[in-house]
Amino acid sequence: MAARRSRLLHQVVSREPVVSFEELPARLAIRLAYETVLLRDPEPEGIDHYERHLAAGMSRSRMLEIMRGSEEAYFNARVTDLLNSLHLSRCDFVRSLPRARRILDLGGTHQSNRDGAFVHLGYPYPFERLTLVDLPIEERHEIYRLSDEAEVVHTHLGPVEYAYHSMTDLSRYEDESFDLVYSGQTIEHVTPEQCDETLRETFRVLAPGGWFAVDTPNDTVCRLQSPDFINDDHKVEYTHEEFSAKLEKAGFEITEAKGLNYLGHPASEGGFDEAEVARNNGVYGEPQDCYLLAYVCRKPR
Repeated sequence: MAARRSRLLHQVVSREPVVSFEELPARLAIRLAYETVLLRDPEPEGIDHYERHLAAGMSRSRMLEIMRGSEEAYFNARVTDLLNSLHLSRCDFVRSLPRARRILDLGGTHQSNRDGAFVHLGYPYPFERLTLVDLPIEERHEIYRLSDEAEVVHTHLGPVEYAYHSMTDLSRYEDESFDLVYSGQTIEHVTPEQCDETLRETFRVLAPGGWFAVDTPNDTVCRLQSPDFINDDHKVEYTHEEFSAKLEKAGFEITEAKGLNYLGHPASEGGFDEAEVARNNGVYGEPQDCYLLAYVCRKPR
């Protein structure tokens, strides 16, 4: 299929003048759409189906939109790279979080977008302010030094204020000064003792009824992939039982315990297929069987 796609693309780009996708012959456009969106050859019935619709006035762009929104594209033509798939799952998780006016993001620098990870992952609601805490660049692991320092970045949702210090020290923030605290793939970068301190401080700075959302690698599943930590900057990787206990010890009520990227079977059965885990992106209801743990917690009123 890849060779055929290459030949088809060669046919397109070698013509003079170069034509747009909308101008391609119907059958060529259909075949390219199938191979690009659904990652397979079209069946004769599919070609006939779309050829009729194109002849009746459907645009080629509309054909692509229909394919992208199909169940086949969603379930069968998924991302095969695990890191990209995990990123999409974290987008789903962040979009599901509660509306909040005052937000604290622990370690949320984005390596290529100054809006920060929380906004870039797709949080949907406008906010009054978002304080993004991260280490000074020179104190970070080398793989996290690609971003530039900033003070305030005005995003389409609201202002993002950067603060450069450790997430383990929130002493500069007043009691009950935030409505939502988010820790995305950061709590595993501090020791278990520092994690406890961070959770205590997070509880303190949250208003009663405020939310704490966190996602972190699941040790149970990650150990099926590798005997070592999945990132050499990690200090710990928690099981669902271990991290749930830490959250409850800090005083949080766990309102949602989810998993991101399903293993494909109960973790207790063992076995790890990276391609399958990548295909199974999204938010699931059995955290112990997923690659990442994801929690939404609340500070009691």
